[in-house]
Formats: sequence, structure tokens, C-alpha cells
Amino acid sequence: MFAIRLFLLMAVASAGLASAQNYPNKPIRVITGAVGGGVDYNARAVAQALTNALGQQVIVDNRGGGGGIMAGEMLAKAAPDGYTLMAYSSNIWLLPLLRESVSFDPLKDFAPITMVSTAPNILCVPPSLPVKSVQELVGMAKASPGKLNYAHAGIGGAVHMAAELFLSMAGINVVPVAYKANGPAYTDVMSGQIQMIFAVGFTAIPLVQSGKFKALGVSTAKRTPLAPGMPTVAEQGVPGYEYGAMNAVFGPKGLPRSLVMKLNGELGKWMRSAETKERYFNSGAEVVPSTPEELGVIVKADMAKWGKIIKERGIHGE
Repeated sequence: MFAIRLFLLMAVASAGLASAQNYPNKPIRVITGAVGGGVDYNARAVAQALTNALGQQVIVDNRGGGGGIMAGEMLAKAAPDGYTLMAYSSNIWLLPLLRESVSFDPLKDFAPITMVSTAPNILCVPPSLPVKSVQELVGMAKASPGKLNYAHAGIGGAVHMAAELFLSMAGINVVPVAYKANGPAYTDVMSGQIQMIFAVGFTAIPLVQSGKFKALGVSTAKRTPLAPGMPTVAEQGVPGYEYGAMNAVFGPKGLPRSLVMKLNGELGKWMRSAETKERYFNSGAEVVPSTPEELGVIVKADMAKWGKIIKERGIHGE
């Protein structure tokens, strides 16, 4: 009996090794969100890196339906052969917490491969708003509960979740105003119609530098060179506050360990290069390579954290 079990284990290991050695022998598809956003940018960078490393064409497949639901469902149903991957933001694993219609479970249906990047948000207010710090903004909100508004462009997105975490931790009542895109939201903040927004760092900094936004704090745990000289939200009366929009790569459940590690290794080498670090830094993000196990822990912890906040705040997807 022992000999039979040993033979089966060796056969499985040999099959996994062979699959990794022969892989890939046809184009690979990387599923992601809508064209043009940060998720798409990240997916295209990942696809190009894998194309260069593996010597096989890697195609980006944009699936923007349902705010990520279509992309997640496609990955969950894909064959675990390494020819269908997904590069998406943390929004993808929060979807089951926000919407009842989601049919996939990120913890059971996705095979973590690696984290790729994280990017901060910046708490911005109109230049006309008479506050100079996070403490003053919190004081204004507490003095007039429900009178201030904040803008976001999608439930569960980085701009939305960064704000909801802030409101929860600061203990203030600020009313959300939803937009279909960041552009109109930014415009209304500039004009003073909306009093605050946790803008994406890369797009916020030029607006701050031009005087169209007033920046109060960055969402990172510690000060970051991505927002030079800017104090954190945490150090201004909201201790422990931290938010970063994460991007990661997954395969479908059942993806052989040999392929997971091959993809993790190639992407890790790419992320550790000076060129990649500079490219992401210039786009307002930091590369953060991880092991598959580390990504799995991050996803599980993030879902537990946000599950409490989503329930507390009564957040529901569209």
C-alpha cells in the first residue's frame, strides 16, 4: 500500500513538472477590467512582462461588466491549465461582500499567484474650504453632521472605500455622492459643490500642484515618496488609518503548483527590476511582489476587515 501511494505521489509530481516545462505552448489570456483605468494599465504591464519572460503571446481580455463580476466569473470557470489568468484590483475580492449576485468565492475559486502593486489615495478638499488639516476637516464634520459631502465614482472602488474607512475610523457623518466617472467628481470638488474626495494619488498630485485641489493627507501608513512632504491621515488624528489600492494576479482554482510558482517567479523577477519599479513609481504606485501564500493571507485578511466595515456602514453594491 505504501509503495502504491509513493508511486502515485511521484506520478503527480512528475506530471506537474512536465506541465511547467512544456508551458506555455499557446497564447495566454489575462482577464481584467474596463479599458483605460488603473486595472487595465496594470494588466497590460503584467501581460507584456509575461510575454517577454515566457516567449509566448499574452493577450489582455478586458471585461468591465458588473464592476468586476464578469471577470471574476470567467476566471472561476476557466480550466486550470495556466492559459487563463486574471490581473485585477482588490475590488475583485470585495465584490462578494458588496453584492448578493456574485457567484464566485475569491478564497475558494481563485489561485493566488502574486501581489503586483499598491497605490495611495490622497484626501483632497476644494481650495475654498476653510480647513488646513485632517483634524480641522474632522472638526467641521462633527460640528455639522450630515452637512458635508464626499464624491466617489463607483461603490467598492478605491476612492469609495478609502473614504468609508476614514469616516468609520474618524467617527464622522459625511454623505456620499456617486458619479459615473472620476472626472465629473473631481470637477465638483474643485468648484466646492462637494467638500471632499479620496482622489487617486497619480491624478490628484497634478491637481494639487496646480492649486485646483487642496491636499490634507495621504492614505499610506507612513509618509511616502509617492506624495513628497505630505503628512499621512493617520498622523493627523486618525491613528491606524491606512488604505492602498492593491493589484494582484490570480489563476483559477486547481492551477498546478508548478505553474503557480513558474508564473510567480517570472513576475517576481520583473517586479524587482529597477525599470519596473521606476515605471510604477512614475504612475503613482509601488511594486510589492509576494509569494502566493502571502497573497492568500492578504486577501483573506482584507475580506475580514472590509466585511465588518461594509456591514457597519450599510454599503451595498448597485
